Amino acid sequence: MFQHLEAAPPDAILGLADTFRRDPNPQKINLTVGVYCDASGKTPVLASVKEAERRLLETESVKTYLAIDGIAEYGLQVRELLFGPEHEALASGRAVTVQTPGGTGGLRVVGDFIHRLFPQARVWCSTPTWPNHPAVFRAAGMEVAWYPYYDPATGGVDVGRMLDALRTAAAGDVVCLHPCCHNPTGADPAAGDWDGIADVIFDRGLMPLLDFAYQGFGDGLREDARAVEAFCRPGAEVLIVSSFSKNFGLYRERVGALTAVAADRRTAETVLSQLKNTVRTNYSNPPSHGGAVVSTILSDADLRRQWERELAAMRDRINGMRALFADTMQRHAPGRDFGFIRRGRGMFSLSGLSPEQVDALRERHSLYIVRDGRVNVAGMTADSMERLCGTIASVLCPHSL
Repeated sequence: MFQHLEAAPPDAILGLADTFRRDPNPQKINLTVGVYCDASGKTPVLASVKEAERRLLETESVKTYLAIDGIAEYGLQVRELLFGPEHEALASGRAVTVQTPGGTGGLRVVGDFIHRLFPQARVWCSTPTWPNHPAVFRAAGMEVAWYPYYDPATGGVDVGRMLDALRTAAAGDVVCLHPCCHNPTGADPAAGDWDGIADVIFDRGLMPLLDFAYQGFGDGLREDARAVEAFCRPGAEVLIVSSFSKNFGLYRERVGALTAVAADRRTAETVLSQLKNTVRTNYSNPPSHGGAVVSTILSDADLRRQWERELAAMRDRINGMRALFADTMQRHAPGRDFGFIRRGRGMFSLSGLSPEQVDALRERHSLYIVRDGRVNVAGMTADSMERLCGTIASVLCPHSL
């Protein structure tokens, strides 16, 4: 059976990481894979995580399976982080959570759940979006549609065109949204735009799916949840996929969650039963370690404060790199405006580089960027900024150097 198979193409992002590892150039720079790096270019293990792991190692006594929906305390802490502890959706019991293997696992559970129970539903993704979004949904059998999002001329969001497209969606379709730190553009709707976006989605009878991968990496834990507040109105239905790869630095532990908000407690319990049925036929039950780390930190006041300080330091470094990159590029390429880099939020921005320019940077200078021009701002360092910006300017403005 295998003799006639053709090799699958390498992943657009992870495949570049493999090439980077094989590059012998000591000055190589990797701005591809979405991992946070500190000022020395390393991806640290948070001190709060190390302390939580120490406690777990000392107290863990069994390795039995978790429940299908995961650790109960983890689910509670996820919901409180999303909504705040006093939110109506928590008090009414109309929000339920299943622990998933990373945010990607949560997205696949959504795709399987929707396609099994609502097979005609399409999922709408932003142009552009994270490349794995359409791949995951199509693998689950869903049809993918697209709504305009990014305006390259301004480096911001074209909310008008976005809403015009969503007004053509059929009732029951799903709309995938990035609540903050949009991947790959770094451009988010203004805080005041989210209510209007929610109005259109609910008026059309659409299901909002919030892919919340970067809470705390934009402006703060509560500030970044503005979209969640806009959609989680009394009686409203919402799906939220959250990930703790970035804000806890737990990339390899695959820690995620899918939270469903229904109209009332009884409907939420029905939805949870269907989600558990979907999980059982996929990965059966989630891994324990990462979820236990997160719930240990969030349920302990001292560890929670320590984690929030570490998260703030990561956020400040990312925003500092945005400002430094924009300023340094302005010196190296004065004819171009890089203010959109400064205004963006989160780990990523679109650089405006063409695929050919990206290829030239990799082949001539060992500077690795995704071919759509996405750069991981969190992978930049102050020490390499001059070389980085000078190299980019050499392909953006080759005749001015």
